[in-house]
Amino acid sequence: MSAPANARVGHIHLRVSDLDRSIAFYHDVLGFAVTQRYGPGAAFLAAGDYHHHIGLNTWESLGATPPPAGHTGLYHTAFLYPDRASLGAAIARVQAAGIRLDGAADHGVSEAVYLRDPDQNGVELYADKPAADWPRDTQGNLAMVNAPLDVAALVALARTS
Repeated sequence: MSAPANARVGHIHLRVSDLDRSIAFYHDVLGFAVTQRYGPGAAFLAAGDYHHHIGLNTWESLGATPPPAGHTGLYHTAFLYPDRASLGAAIARVQAAGIRLDGAADHGVSEAVYLRDPDQNGVELYADKPAADWPRDTQGNLAMVNAPLDVAALVALARTS
């Protein structure tokens, strides 16, 4: 049995140590709208008119520290932007907020940058390339790569779009 082709990851829900600080990151920097505050310990944010793409709560984590390196848990969340210009605009907001990128890559199927939220959760911002352009091996299987990405060109594209 396999998942239906149109199944999608609907939302993420993160334990955070400081709700207002996390709302500031996901709202002010990444641009997601707060759709609901749920008491003093939770909030929901979304792109567009969806009920929520991101849930944040401090129910079991108020004032907590991030998990130490080398432990299991969330590697990163990934936010898909509709096009390269939108991705470039998001990167520009991240840079304007003084947030350091952990990395950037052209994966052949997508272009992506990597960073950390205030609780050190990994965050990927990416835009897919057209499926017809995805690299494939001689058998037709995906052959993703990890090539350099020109981040400055993406940011410049956002400024001209």
